[in-house]
Amino acid sequence: MSDKKIIEANIEHVRLRIDRACKRAGRKPADVQLLLATKTVPPERVAIALETGCRLLGENKVQEFRSKAEPLQSFSYERHFIGHLQSNKVNEVLNYVSCIHSVDSLHLAEKLDKRLDTLGRQLDVFVQVNTSYEESKFGIPPHAAEALVRQVATLKNLRIRGLMTIGKLFATGDRARQCFAALRQVRDSIQELGIAGVDLHHLSMGMTPDFEEAIYEGATIVRVGAAIFGVRPTPDGFFWNEQDREGLQGL
Repeated sequence: MSDKKIIEANIEHVRLRIDRACKRAGRKPADVQLLLATKTVPPERVAIALETGCRLLGENKVQEFRSKAEPLQSFSYERHFIGHLQSNKVNEVLNYVSCIHSVDSLHLAEKLDKRLDTLGRQLDVFVQVNTSYEESKFGIPPHAAEALVRQVATLKNLRIRGLMTIGKLFATGDRARQCFAALRQVRDSIQELGIAGVDLHHLSMGMTPDFEEAIYEGATIVRVGAAIFGVRPTPDGFFWNEQDREGLQGL
């Protein structure tokens, strides 16, 4: 089977899994967006996915947006940043993205806001929460989410659209769902406060190993890579500095 047919079949299968998970959860499939996690995926393979109608791509590294921008310029698609964003990459990432899923500090939020002010534009953002409390992951602990949301809400160029988390590594079933349920609970408690300028409609959670569990707990965006493009031939550590945990953000 050709690479094109494999990718097309994989996307169809993932969409079927999303539909089935939504049905079991009593949700509408249209309420769950599929984000293609395309880290390390060559642009010609990403193009195959775009040709099937996928329109939401996520990258963990700014340089991957840069290298793929020209080869994919004939397609209409939305680019989200889903990795850990270093403050020295703020200027460049804003050249490409309409949304950042990984705002995890006031310092980063202020840097984004200042640059956006210069550009005369606004940006959708998600606050990243570490619901598994694993040291290998970025994100603020759940108890700190409200405070950061309140702080970010005061910045005029950032629009808070939701929360993001990564499920517990290697967990399945109920153990995987615990992290996603925790994010939903954090979202619900903050929504009830009615903070001005805050709309936490979206929950970005769930990747290849656990996106169905995330859907059961209310995910509106699932970040799927390996289930569509195949398992990467080399471990994430080959592509990312071993001190940099961002390779975990979109399996």
